[in-house]
Amino acid sequence: MSEKSMLNLHEAALALCAASDDPHALEVELAHAIEHGDLRANVKRWATEQWESKQLPGNINRLETWIERSELDAWQQRRQPA
Repeated sequence: MSEKSMLNLHEAALALCAASDDPHALEVELAHAIEHGDLRANVKRWATEQWESKQLPGNINRLETWIERSELDAWQQRRQPA
């Protein structure tokens, strides 16, 4: 089974999730990384009145913001303790 090369923010959070993790907390962490320039992504933002789920920093749309799998993997490596 091959991995997708592009993941939306929600899929990326699920890919990083361990059984005990909260997917929304990981979505927030990814959104913060995107907002601070630590993780490159093709970002789509919601207008406040369009919101479909729990809000993310910067009104990032979790289903239409796309992250390259290689960018996600590199970001994950950088955040792990040395």
